[in-house]
Parts: sequence; C-alpha cells; structure tokens
Amino acid sequence: MTLSYIWLGFFLIGFAIAFVKWAFLNDPLIFKVVVDGIFKSAGDSVELSFKLIGIMTLFLGFMNIGEKAGAIRFMSRVVGPFFSRLFPEVPRQHPAMGHMMMNFSANLLGLDNAATPFGLKAMESLQELNPKKDTASNAQIMFLVLHASGLTLIPISIIAMRAAVKPPAANPTDIFIPCMIATFAATVAALLIVSFKQKINLLQPVILGWILGISAVIGGLIAYMKIFLDQAGMEKFSAVLSNGLILLIFLAFLLGAWRKRINIFEAFIDGAKGGFEVAVRIIPYLVAMLVAISVLRTSGAFDFILNGLSAFFSALGFNTDFVAALPTAMMKPLSGSGSRGMMIDAMTKYGADSFPGRLSAVFQGSSDTTFYVIAVYFGAVSVKNTRYSIPAMLLADLVGIITAVIVAYMFFGNP
Repeated sequence: MTLSYIWLGFFLIGFAIAFVKWAFLNDPLIFKVVVDGIFKSAGDSVELSFKLIGIMTLFLGFMNIGEKAGAIRFMSRVVGPFFSRLFPEVPRQHPAMGHMMMNFSANLLGLDNAATPFGLKAMESLQELNPKKDTASNAQIMFLVLHASGLTLIPISIIAMRAAVKPPAANPTDIFIPCMIATFAATVAALLIVSFKQKINLLQPVILGWILGISAVIGGLIAYMKIFLDQAGMEKFSAVLSNGLILLIFLAFLLGAWRKRINIFEAFIDGAKGGFEVAVRIIPYLVAMLVAISVLRTSGAFDFILNGLSAFFSALGFNTDFVAALPTAMMKPLSGSGSRGMMIDAMTKYGADSFPGRLSAVFQGSSDTTFYVIAVYFGAVSVKNTRYSIPAMLLADLVGIITAVIVAYMFFGNP
C-alpha cells in the first residue's frame, strides 16, 4: 500500500498546487502545462521501455549462455559465504547469487546498460523462491535497497558533463572522491537499515571481512586514480576498466559454453526471447510512476518546496547556498533524466565550479533513481506489495544527501 499512497500523494500535491497557481496566482496555462507533461511522460515511458528491448535481449541472451556454461553458479559459489548471510532465504549456490553479484559489479563501474538486465534477471531468480508472488520477499527488498543506494566507483558520466558545460569546470574530476564517499555512505546506510529490519547480524566475521575487503579495494582504486592519473588518464582508465569488463564477461561465457560443447547460438536465442517480454511487462508500471512524477514536477511543486526549505534554513541561521543544488537531490529519486537536467541547469546557472554546481554533481552521483527502480524491478516480476522497501530506499537516499552536503563543505569550503 505504501506505493499507492505515494502515487496518490504525487497527484494530489501536484493538482493542489496547479489549482492554487490558476486560482490565486493568475496562471491560466498551468493546467495545459500539467496535461502536456502527463501525455509526454506517458509517451516517454513507452519509448523508454522499447529502448530496453535491444539491451535486454542482448544481455539475457548472454546470461543464458553463462548459466548453461556454469559461470553463474561459479560466481554464486564465490560470493555464497557473504551473500548467504545477507540473503539467508536464498540457497548458497542458487543462480540468484551470481545474478546479484553481476548487477552490483556493473553498478560499481557505472555500467547502467548492463546493470539493469543483470538486476532484472536477479529479481526473476529471487521471485522463483518467493512464496507470496505479489509481495516482495526479504531477499528482494535487501537486493533492491542495496541496488538503489547506487554504489558507483567511477562517476564518468558526471565528470564528462562537467567538462562539457559552458564554461567547463577547471578540474572536472574534483567531485570524484566526494561522490564516492556519498554513495558509499548511502550503501552502508541501506545495508544497516534493511539488516536491522530483517534482524540480520552484520557483526559476523564473514560479513565484516567482505565489507572491509570491498572498502580496501575501493580505497585502493581511488588512491591510484587520484595520485597517479590526471583527468585524461582517469577517463581512459575508467573506459578500459568498465568496457573491458563487459567484453571479458561475454568472452568467458562463450569460452565456457564452447568448452562444454553447448550450442551457443541456440542458447543465446533462447535467453534473448525474454527481452521483449520483460520490456513490455514493465510498461504499465513505468507509465504510472513517470506520469505521477511529471504532475509533481510540472505543477511547480518543487519551487514551493525549495522556497520553503530556503526560508526554513535561513530562519535557523544556516547558509542557504546549498539549497540551490537541492533540486538535483529531490529529483534524483524520481527521475534520472530529470535530476541530470537539474544538475546541468545548476552548473549552467551558477557555474560548474560554484558550490551549487559542484554539490549538484555530488548529489547526482550519490544514489540511484529510487522510484524508477521500484517501477521497473518490481513491475518485471509483478510484485504489487513492496512492503517497507520504499521508506528504506528513501532513508538511504537521505543519508546520501546529508553526506553529500557535509562532504561538499569539507572539500570545497564555505561558499
């Protein structure tokens, strides 16, 4: 029911603000703007779903090859000791373990096109173990909340945008470490929140060992790129690492299947057939969510909220310059493209090297798009009762936002 209340709330707030603008602020075009936004979002939702068909078909085809070759079960054995404690309801060597690991790895490297098919495959595998098919299981909630926390090592797209705006940032990579810290804080918060809710003990040696090990790897890569690479070198390194990993995975799947004398082409076709079905299945969920978000955005609700926040923090004696970057943070859980637009707008309006410009970039890299994740991933397996997943995701987002503000002041000083 949580999703129903949020969805209804978006419409009610948007319609109420639109009515106020029409009745009291003399804005005769507001209803047209809202309605145009509704129709545009509905069309964009379907277009986005169909764009997923090619990507889903490609990756699900290779995933089927990997499963037949035994690669997914191999990854399940590798991460089994760790994941079996975070996902106690999932058998240790179940394929879902490998699917989740591949999703997290793709996210870590900023490979959105790969992360979505891997994540949808993981949700389908977890749904097989779900006794109540219309209700999110504990394992599905843990997976999606961690996924939505958006742990990313290389925010290459944000760095590229900072270099592309006019005028460009003097050092586009200076938001690299702040982004890493903010998204890591959001991920740790997500893990703590869900573990507390599901009564999972995180002080087990295996869990602590994996978390510390992952932290050490991330810290080592950050140190290497920060100390030894300039901007061009960092972009080249990240491109080689991320794209090379995808090619390596494809090659490993193909060679493993060839070694087992599997009909590789037929295996790809069998897996790829599911790409169209998944893309079509998520259309109603995506249309419903993006239309509601559009009403909230086009009605001007964000302007009212920002003005209220600015007045609130001013009354408390805080410097309110960070409020100018909040549209990116507020939009991020609702729309990836919307938050990207807010970030570019902040960098264009205030300057890429201004405090709001830098902070908006850190906001953009601190979490994933929560409501898109809910619509796509739960929609793909027809889960209607999401239980406490949305509050957990939003709370982790809030931790990421607060951390981003603190880190921005630490790295970039008082504006």
